[in-house]
Amino acid sequence: MAIYSFYIFDRHCECIYIKQWHERERAASALRPTTSASTSSPVPDKRVSAGGKPITDTENSMRNGRLSVQDDAKLIFGVVFSLRNMVRKLSTPDDNFISYRTNNYKLHYYETPTNLKFVMITDVKTNNLRVVLHQIYVNLYVEYVVKNPLSPVEHPGGEGVACELFELGLESFVRTLDH
Repeated sequence: MAIYSFYIFDRHCECIYIKQWHERERAASALRPTTSASTSSPVPDKRVSAGGKPITDTENSMRNGRLSVQDDAKLIFGVVFSLRNMVRKLSTPDDNFISYRTNNYKLHYYETPTNLKFVMITDVKTNNLRVVLHQIYVNLYVEYVVKNPLSPVEHPGGEGVACELFELGLESFVRTLDH
């Protein structure tokens, strides 16, 4: 099982955490543009062009036909938001949006009671990871981010989750799943 990326969106629709793994494999097999860099926070890219001029998000997102990490997160949230609303309108109140699959990847979704949205993108052969996303929320996010007195309660303007214990725990947890 290959895990490509993991996103956390807050209740204000801001991406507060991004982590990517196996990006080269996904970029080689996927039809949609992705970034090839690995990142763990939604910090904007501050590179400059050859003329010394800062590269804008538009220029950066179109480089090599790939999207920036922030644009990728916006597209992921748009897909999740649309599919979740469609499922709510077409099904009974007991049904929830859990995952969807394309030819190139499978998106897994878990929403907490506080409207945090956990999204994981994996290869298509992966079974449902709703329980795994719940474990990440309960055992890692709540323990290391929510209970951390230094971590902000809200993440204004997409301020990311900056907790080293959470990142180390997530990395270790995903490594156990990946084998």
